[in-house]
Amino acid sequence: MPIWRRAISLLAFPLLLAACAPMTATKAPPDSVASLRFIGEQRLPWRLQFQDTMVGGLSGIDYDAASGEWLLISDDRSANNPARYYRARLDYDLQAFKSVELTGVSFLLQPDGSTYPSKEEYKTRGGVVPDLETIRVDPQDGSIWYASEGDAGMGLDPFVRHATRDGRYLSTLPLPDMFSVSADHKTGPRNNLSFEGMSFAPNGRSLWVSMEGPMYQDSEAPTPEQGSVNRITHFARDGKVLGQFAYPLDAIPAAPGKGKYADNGISEIVALSDTKLLVMERSGVQSADGKYKDYVRLFEIDADGATDIQHLPALHGASYQPVKKRLVLDLNQLNLPTVDNLEGMSFGPMLANGHASLVLISDDNFGKNQVIQLLLFEVNP
Repeated sequence: MPIWRRAISLLAFPLLLAACAPMTATKAPPDSVASLRFIGEQRLPWRLQFQDTMVGGLSGIDYDAASGEWLLISDDRSANNPARYYRARLDYDLQAFKSVELTGVSFLLQPDGSTYPSKEEYKTRGGVVPDLETIRVDPQDGSIWYASEGDAGMGLDPFVRHATRDGRYLSTLPLPDMFSVSADHKTGPRNNLSFEGMSFAPNGRSLWVSMEGPMYQDSEAPTPEQGSVNRITHFARDGKVLGQFAYPLDAIPAAPGKGKYADNGISEIVALSDTKLLVMERSGVQSADGKYKDYVRLFEIDADGATDIQHLPALHGASYQPVKKRLVLDLNQLNLPTVDNLEGMSFGPMLANGHASLVLISDDNFGKNQVIQLLLFEVNP
């Protein structure tokens, strides 16, 4: 064999090994995301029945490297079945997203050991009506953490709770008073715009929690003409606030039909480092015929140099430096058949070339005109 051909063969050999090698279960987020390469999509059927539950409303996703399972939380407010999360196996590689298989379901329990009530049951049972939007595996022991948006109309505050893998309650994260809902709509979270994103820091010793939209005292809600501002809070595991930062939320990317609805907010976050996060902004815009179109963009942000705003009671009229923000991907530029109501995001196992994988999941709201889609990306660091 000529020397030059031998050299090419030697160079190609490790590349061939990489292409054939299986994914490693290691979950190590990149410390920065330069770009994302779309690999493929899988969907779950509408109103799929699994272990006597109706699958839908999947608003959060996380990967457990220890078990190789994915956790998918439903925002069903115990209306179809009690509040729950699913376990799943995802089969994919560098070339294709091959399958999604549900493997189990666990009901989440209140402190007294009962399941969460529906709005109707709440009138007689008491407790808390859930609106669960995000779930994370505790990197220290494999237990789970999940967050609820609460319900401003019902006077229910948002919360972050810690539970065993089978759903048994362990504790509630103490929260500053600023996150309590108010009846006068002058302070606190807007209804359905509270805790939507959560992520452990890479070292597992702290966690980040993001508001979906602005609090009343901070800013008006975004419009097609102007953006808004959200709070993203960095907590120690005992609830101590390590820092809180202002996130500049983009304007709604399109105008709704006359008299129709539109919004934009943070639907999920994943931590990259002590100061960097990958943020998903999701906007729903209703057209004149009542149909919705979703716009989803991923941004990398950095809190380094941003003002710690935890002691600012209101951001409106205050002086502060927001986090730095850079667009990583506009999903509506991928020319997919549909970009649905994407709300969950998690890094998965490392791909054969050593790059991280990233999976997004959509909340179909149990609606026939929406889909549960899972989108797979290769992360280019």
